[in-house]
Amino acid sequence: MKDQSSTVEPLQPQVEKPPSENMTWICGGEFLMGSNQHYPEEAPAHRVRVDGFWMDRYAVTNRDFERFVCATSYVTLAERPAKAEDYPGAAPELLAPSSILFKKADKPIGLSNHYNWWVYVRGADWRHPQGPDSDIRNLMDHPVVHIAYEDAAAYAKWAGKTLPSEAEWEFAARGGLDEVEYAWGDEFMPGGKHMANTWQGEFPWQNHCEDGFERTAPVGSFPPNGYGLYDMIGNVWEWTSDWYQDHANISSPCCTMNNPGGAALEQSFDPSQPEIRIPRKVMKGGSYLCAPNYCRRYRPAARVPQHVDTSTCHLGFRCVVRS
Repeated sequence: MKDQSSTVEPLQPQVEKPPSENMTWICGGEFLMGSNQHYPEEAPAHRVRVDGFWMDRYAVTNRDFERFVCATSYVTLAERPAKAEDYPGAAPELLAPSSILFKKADKPIGLSNHYNWWVYVRGADWRHPQGPDSDIRNLMDHPVVHIAYEDAAAYAKWAGKTLPSEAEWEFAARGGLDEVEYAWGDEFMPGGKHMANTWQGEFPWQNHCEDGFERTAPVGSFPPNGYGLYDMIGNVWEWTSDWYQDHANISSPCCTMNNPGGAALEQSFDPSQPEIRIPRKVMKGGSYLCAPNYCRRYRPAARVPQHVDTSTCHLGFRCVVRS
């Protein structure tokens, strides 16, 4: 399935055993990050070099996150009431613990207003992914969702890991292939086979579920990429540690190395954009809601800003360990 004419030359070999189970060594190297062919925030494509690192083969699952919560009594952002001082003028009922859910339309609707399908739901959180009356009893091997940035960072710290930079994430997602459209090559469905959990049909009202899933899929349900990583495309978006900036404005686009946003993990503002009251991190990979007619972001180059205080039903994460 690899296009051998466009493989990435490895930077260094694996030199040690995995720091924990279900991690794979990403040897690092140079690649073309971004794209000039799709959404404007992906441009300009630029050469980037990353060092080697270990990455989780799978997104963090409900089982993984439950283990963390049981060990630490951690309470996610969606499970806490919001602080009134952080949201001046907000009605008290809007400060209740809540998270964002996708609401499927029952007929074709305009795509210019995302509030047509996104709603805040009181009682939606990682334990109740479809609202207060839902649970995760049959979803333990699905990726955990309704995770805000600080929740992902807290889990990573507990696990002795960290979150990947955007460059690390994209390099890993490409699976050793450079300048190809998808994580597996240039054809979306090679041989007619679904390679990721995405939306089939007309978003946001018609999902044919041809890939077998309407919402999240158990991790590992689709083939791995060339590095043995699963679900880097589709299923759920994944947090990275980088503050969101336009590619054209990144100070050192030639060498985004080793978690440039990591030093700011504990800061409550983006030092590059202090005027933004609620800063944004980059999320990558697309999700089960990405459709051909809307959000064709089921590609390694795709990127979207996400407010650090916001959790949704299609956003999770995975971790890395640097050598």
